[in-house]
Amino acid sequence: MKMDGVRSPLLVCMILLLVANGTVGNRESGKSSSSSVFSLFNLKEKSRFWSEAVLRGDFNDLETSSPSVRGVYNYSKAGNIANYLNLMEVDSLYLPIPVNFIFIGFEGKEFKLHPEELERWFTKIDHMFAHTRVPQLGKLITPFYKISIDKMQHHHLPIISHINYNFSVHAIQMGEKVTSLFERAINVFARKDDASGDSDGTDSLWQVDADMMDVLFTSLVEYLQLEDSYNIFILNPHRELRRAKYGYRRGLSESEITLLKEDKSLQSKILQSGSAAGSVLALDNIKKPLYGKHPMAKFAWTVTEETDTVEWYNICLDALMNVEKLYQGKNTSEIIQYKVLQLLNGKNEDMKLLLERELKSGDFSDHQAECLTDTWIGKDRWAFLDLTAGPFSWGPAVGGEGVRTELSLPNVGKTIGAVEEISEEEAEDRLQDAIQEKFAVFGDNDHQAIDILLAEIDIYELFAFKHCKGRKVKLALCEELDERMRDLKNELQSFEGEEYDESHRRKAIDALKRMQNWNLFSDTHEEFQNYTVARDTFLAHLGATLWGSVRHIISPSVADGAFHYYEKISYQLFFITQEKVKHIKKLPVDLKALQDGLSSLLIPSQKFMFSQHVLSLSEDPALAMAFSVARRAAAVPLFLVNGTYRKTIRSYIDSSILQYQLQRLNNDGSLKGSHAHRRSTLEVPIFWFINTDPLLVDKHYQAKALSDMVIVVQSESSSWESHLQCNGKSLVWDLRRPIKPALAAVSEHLAGLLPLHIVYSHAHETAIEDWIWSVGCNPFSITSQGWHISKFQSDTIARSYIITALEESIKMVNSAMHLLLWERTTEKTFKHFQSQERELVNKYNYVVSLWRRISTISGELRYIDAMRLLYTLEEATKGFVDQVNTTISLLHPIHCTKVRKVHVEFDLTTIPAILIVLGVLFLVLKPRQPKPKIN
Repeated sequence: MKMDGVRSPLLVCMILLLVANGTVGNRESGKSSSSSVFSLFNLKEKSRFWSEAVLRGDFNDLETSSPSVRGVYNYSKAGNIANYLNLMEVDSLYLPIPVNFIFIGFEGKEFKLHPEELERWFTKIDHMFAHTRVPQLGKLITPFYKISIDKMQHHHLPIISHINYNFSVHAIQMGEKVTSLFERAINVFARKDDASGDSDGTDSLWQVDADMMDVLFTSLVEYLQLEDSYNIFILNPHRELRRAKYGYRRGLSESEITLLKEDKSLQSKILQSGSAAGSVLALDNIKKPLYGKHPMAKFAWTVTEETDTVEWYNICLDALMNVEKLYQGKNTSEIIQYKVLQLLNGKNEDMKLLLERELKSGDFSDHQAECLTDTWIGKDRWAFLDLTAGPFSWGPAVGGEGVRTELSLPNVGKTIGAVEEISEEEAEDRLQDAIQEKFAVFGDNDHQAIDILLAEIDIYELFAFKHCKGRKVKLALCEELDERMRDLKNELQSFEGEEYDESHRRKAIDALKRMQNWNLFSDTHEEFQNYTVARDTFLAHLGATLWGSVRHIISPSVADGAFHYYEKISYQLFFITQEKVKHIKKLPVDLKALQDGLSSLLIPSQKFMFSQHVLSLSEDPALAMAFSVARRAAAVPLFLVNGTYRKTIRSYIDSSILQYQLQRLNNDGSLKGSHAHRRSTLEVPIFWFINTDPLLVDKHYQAKALSDMVIVVQSESSSWESHLQCNGKSLVWDLRRPIKPALAAVSEHLAGLLPLHIVYSHAHETAIEDWIWSVGCNPFSITSQGWHISKFQSDTIARSYIITALEESIKMVNSAMHLLLWERTTEKTFKHFQSQERELVNKYNYVVSLWRRISTISGELRYIDAMRLLYTLEEATKGFVDQVNTTISLLHPIHCTKVRKVHVEFDLTTIPAILIVLGVLFLVLKPRQPKPKIN
């Protein structure tokens, strides 16, 4: 009985200690230790296009021969659902964009580009970079000529997008016939800038009709069937002595406008004349396939044969001869009359309206000539730069960054021409200058003979590399230097004797080794002998310029924000005047031109509506208060082109204050349209303030795009001197007709389009300016008064809608992937997951297939077809996200009700401790023997 009493507490203590030292088995679940980033169209390592591994295999591929054993094992070992399905977050998606660089005038008459050079310099320009967004500008205290970004603001979409551009760059070198035709066209369409001068001096300035050249470039693009790609023409025509400097301009020059203003009889003749016969080149319907395979099917062209363009050449030559005959024998007044009639009957709506108004009034005092430029952006998918024209300059007058200067474009004459055209006298002068500069550092100090020889070798080597290597006509000075180099070689060999120091011998041996590889003076043919420093410098400069064209006009940065596609755009025009206007037609606004311009901002699949309202500040106290509160004045320093400083007091509207006040009115419903809450319709409120005194927005602008509205101001000043300049003259704004800035602001509100000179810089992590491509008659350039949307801009608008949809789809898919990465896999949830697996995989594959279709269609520049899939993509993405949420909500209750097992482990090392504890307990708790009671 005593032993039984001891065993019972012993057993209880052992159990308690073993339970206290027992361990609970850890669960093998949770998030995977290594998270990977998935790139849909990863072009950096493996594939030039997207990886086929993006698409999850068919659901039948997931089934195994023994799903009860192997399927459960794979599922539980995966760690999470994303790993089990091989699904990862999307890092980037690529949109292909075809680009052609077309070289004219580089076939060898003055400068020849070899096929190897075309590939080396121009087909390997940075092919891939991310779509970027420019954050909103900083506060108004920042000067207008500086870009200041608020880096702390929240961005709905990332500044550096998940969407990347993949450029398929192709270089095409045209033949001599095409070059001669463009040289002929420049001669035919060129007029003197100074119409009053009668001298034919070689220093005169000439203007080439940009409208007529537009027809020529468009016909060549159509003939080559390159309409479905972006084309940048690089012209290098032969410079004629009588046309020392020329540029391209739309419309009339300043002297021609003065002559037209003073000649009333000329104005009468123009008003009485009908349409101008032969005002447009007859170059229609000459499209012709060049090969059995279209050149765009594979970018493999390098040089076109003369037979490929002979038909186009003959037709264009006949048309140019007809225009030339039309100009023959005409004086300056007759040429101006012909040009004005051409503008009145042309397609430039802005120029037509302006001339019609001025001809009827007889007042041309406010007609401003456009800038002469050597670059131009056409109405279709082409642009050009002429390396022989100019040079010119434009941009901010003072304090600007990235301004266009006379050295911004590469110059053949100053680089390659300097090598090929240097005379004997110039060569001797340059050699003497180099010698004096080199030996000036020696001074009067004593120098070793070896040092003097090495200095002489350095001079001759640099001179020969620049002015002797690769020349067609060899300079006599180069032959003399060749003989002198042989003498120097003999002198260096004499230093190998023992009587000279070791350092001298080493210098002589190194110099001899360097001279052994020279071939600077010999007549033997060298492969790529024209790769000189000057040539490489020229080609590098040209490559950088072409890369700038890609960044600024083909795939420019857009404003920060999400720009969605809507089937209908409802323009709500609120014209706000000081006094009451009886009828909207009495407003000093060209409503037809404004409506035509606003409708041109839409893509063909969109519909537009206009709603016009006239509001008077005198009859609307709330609106008058909002306008008065937002109206401010500021002292703005102004530096003119001639260096004159001027302080001006500017009256302006603070856009932030006005926006806040108008939003309060809008909340009351007084400014809301009938389509304010429709999903398929976007309302664009445009508040057009008409004021008597000069009035701007935020000190320096005529129009401003805000998050939910556009503000435009119009004043009666017809010649407002701006902070911009062109070729040494201040650019003057006509504040009476703010259609051009209004269209630019509305396009920024709709799709995020920015002025052509602004682009995001990865290196600076902010926006930078480059004014080279601020050209063309579009709302985003400063060198022209035109406001026609180019194909470049309309494609950017469509691409902005597509990129927003893709970006938001990627964002939602990645958030769903994040949930799947955190959802652990266990045996208990396998059967329930199987019921959702097929639908989950199918919906994910559907989203990826839509990404692929949109990318492929966009690569063919069929943006209208791509946008038809945007709503489908939105619904498919929501379907996938909903399916992920459904799957996770189905698995969560199982995790929460899971029964956990306790595994008890017996450790032999605890037995001695247990025995000691039991011994102590026994001694303490053992019953004492009762003492006998003695009475």
